[in-house]
Amino acid sequence: MKSIFDQGAFAPCPAPFNLAAHVLRHAARLGSKTALSVLEKESCEDWSYARLEAAVRGTGTGLLQAGLKPGDIVLMRLGNTVEFPIAYLGAIAAGLVPVPTSAQLTELETARMIADLNPAAVLRDPEVSCASHPLQITTDDLMEMHGLPPCEYAMGDPERLAYVVYTSGTSGNPRAVAHAHRAVWARQMMVDGWYGLTADDRLLHAGAFNWTYTLGTGLMDPWAAGATALIPVPGTPPEDLPDLLRRHRATIFAAAPGVYRKFLRSTPLDLPDLRHGLCAGEKLSSHLHRAWEAATSCGLYEAFGMSECSTFISSAPANPAQDGALGQPQTGRKVAILGPNGPVPMGHEGTIAVHQADPGLMLGYLNAPEETAARYQGDWFLTGDQGAMTQDGQIRYLGRSDDMMNAGGYRVSPIEVETALSAHPGITQAGAAAVEVKADTYIIAAFYTGPEELNAAELEAFASERLARYKQPRAYVHLDALPMGGNGKLLRRALPALFKG
Repeated sequence: MKSIFDQGAFAPCPAPFNLAAHVLRHAARLGSKTALSVLEKESCEDWSYARLEAAVRGTGTGLLQAGLKPGDIVLMRLGNTVEFPIAYLGAIAAGLVPVPTSAQLTELETARMIADLNPAAVLRDPEVSCASHPLQITTDDLMEMHGLPPCEYAMGDPERLAYVVYTSGTSGNPRAVAHAHRAVWARQMMVDGWYGLTADDRLLHAGAFNWTYTLGTGLMDPWAAGATALIPVPGTPPEDLPDLLRRHRATIFAAAPGVYRKFLRSTPLDLPDLRHGLCAGEKLSSHLHRAWEAATSCGLYEAFGMSECSTFISSAPANPAQDGALGQPQTGRKVAILGPNGPVPMGHEGTIAVHQADPGLMLGYLNAPEETAARYQGDWFLTGDQGAMTQDGQIRYLGRSDDMMNAGGYRVSPIEVETALSAHPGITQAGAAAVEVKADTYIIAAFYTGPEELNAAELEAFASERLARYKQPRAYVHLDALPMGGNGKLLRRALPALFKG
């Protein structure tokens, strides 16, 4: 029997369609209900569904009045505030194409993005680094748009471009991933296949407003379900989260594994309203999973996905993972484990692949048809991750088939880090790898050769000018020579042992 999961396709996306209209489809009916609470230690700021939709559609009007036209690309350089999701949805409501990006990116990194995207405007917090652009719309400008008359939702073909996100590519150059409006329709498969989410839930996400994990799981999905999203203010330490969960009666908690590790330092954990936790961003260890369940008596459900297709394999309250597996493909997905000649027999290792008909799969890499084509094997999109499928559809995760690093939930290309460091005059060759510094805790370490060992603070400053914070190495190791294979290529997988040595 071949390793294919296929229980039938998900319901087709209706047409005409608009992503923002779908997310806020309950706003008219739930006008006074709290859609969002921004949580501080002793207080919170509440946004009703009516206020949220008015701000989103007013922003859409303001962006059009600024001279932007449907189909225009707008680069988002905004901070970790509620203005981020409002501007994102406002742009989509008006038919624009937003590109959310991490506030940690450097000016040089944004300059490459601007050259790649040719955006019509940049939505800009002056405190966030950004290369120059002739039309920059500031946070203050965006906030003034909240009170404008509501724009009409720009309805159209669900296959048309809705938004773009950047992901680290194995080539070292971040790729612009283009998604259609239908991508949000596909997220409904997560509701039962991962979240167990209902309109009565209060979902607290520990991530930042301007992180795509938070944007989807923490905000848009609860709103599309008519639930309430709870987001802590920037800078909230993980140790404060148990109290926020308890005081604000959170029923579901979502975070990356690193947050759960810090969260569990707070004991005892008295969370009477919590039903379960959600985890994504990096592989959840069995040790951490057991520690959570022991401390809370609640389930913890993991999901696997990527920028190109969001999360499509998961465990859920109604379908827990078995024997250390990730879970199984969500109902409506078509997933296979591929070898060089197609799907492999059940239980055999291969590459996890998603069928091209999946409504959540990207349109492609923007302006890169050859790169897009290279990710396919026939009708299957290759994730680059290895796995094996059991007879009942459970997927065991077996690691990456390339050298991509994962630190704190962010996927980072080692080539991007190595390219930046190689520009240093004192470095002749550089290698980067994720290394385990203590149980279940990984950092990015840089290994380099050169005439002499360099000052770590100097290297940190050099990296900070060229790489976003999450891409910067936390340790630097000087070597006489980097490990090389017989073909003269760097053996990145040998680097972690040198760090421990």
